[in-house]
Amino acid sequence: MKTEQKNSHLKVVVEQVTNNTTAWMGHRVANEDIVTGQTFTCPAEGDLGMIEIFSTLVIKPGHANMTVHPFDPATKKWGPALFSSTVDIEKTDSGKWISFPQNGLHMHKGSTYGFRLQSNDMYIGIGEAAGCSLQPQFTGGQEWVSPSSDQPGKFFSYLSLAFKVGIRA
Repeated sequence: MKTEQKNSHLKVVVEQVTNNTTAWMGHRVANEDIVTGQTFTCPAEGDLGMIEIFSTLVIKPGHANMTVHPFDPATKKWGPALFSSTVDIEKTDSGKWISFPQNGLHMHKGSTYGFRLQSNDMYIGIGEAAGCSLQPQFTGGQEWVSPSSDQPGKFFSYLSLAFKVGIRA
């Protein structure tokens, strides 16, 4: 007997593709790192397949680590890391979408999540959309930046990373 498999193609359910400025992430100089992230509300239920970011410029290639967390928008608190993915980023990745595979994490419709990007050996520019407090580019979440992943950092509602979230329904 042949068993039919469910269609497992990825569908992008959240995206912000405007790129009118650049956010920075990684290891800039001795003892100075920049960790960046983005929050978003998931509009559909399914298993997370990937999160992509747009790399505007790779200054120093290396390894980038992305962690995915539940996020409480009322208190602006990150939950524990639910999933982690590391990719190698090369100089030739400038101006390209970079995919971080995220297989297996089940996302719930209406829940808020966030991802954080960090590296201790690379430095890149990430596409970013800048708006203003009265007209943000992306209203479904906030950009976050911090000098380290264990510090509270700052949230910006008028900034958003250029990103795509793909799930399997």
